[in-house]
Parts: sequence; C-alpha cells; structure tokens
Amino acid sequence: MSTLAKIKLRKNDTVKVIAGREKGKSGRVIRIDREKMRAVVEGLNMVKKAVKQKKQNQKAGITSVEAPLPLGKLMIVCKKCGPTRIGYVMSADAKKRVCRKCGGDL
Repeated sequence: MSTLAKIKLRKNDTVKVIAGREKGKSGRVIRIDREKMRAVVEGLNMVKKAVKQKKQNQKAGITSVEAPLPLGKLMIVCKKCGPTRIGYVMSADAKKRVCRKCGGDL
C-alpha cells in the first residue's frame, strides 16, 4: 500500500469501530502503523498468541493481545456529538482538527 493517504487519526484518540466483528465498540488508539494503514485499539480485536519464556521471571503460555484494525473501520468520537469525521481549520499559527458535525475541537 502507498503511504500517500492522509491519516487523520492520532495516538490516544477515542474511536468507534463501524464495521466487522467489533462493530459498535469503542476504545483508545494505542499505536498507528502508517505503512499498513492499521491501528491498534485498546481492548478491541483481541487474539490469542503463544509466548515463549524469554527471561527467568516471564511466564510462557497463551496470552491475549490486541491485533491491528484497518483505519477504514474506525471513526473518531467527538465528546459532544459522537462518531464523526475530521475536518481542519487554519488558525493564525496552527492547523487544528475539528468535528465536522459541531465544529468543536478534537
């Protein structure tokens, strides 16, 4: 995939899943992979993973970890009006992200 697409989501944004197995659930973005166009959301899309014991104090076994979700399945959540798209407004010194529904800051 090309990295030319504009990624409007950022780390620590609250997002809602709009498609797939986790549809309707929301969480906080932990990490964004710009090359693969995917984001890891806290507590969503959990998968089982086998872990080897690497250190003396680390346990081996099967653990649950968050798997990345495609960015197209995520929508940012505005505090006032809920899931929305992101717009931009140029102020005197900076470019701000705003809600497309209510115009409030994100």
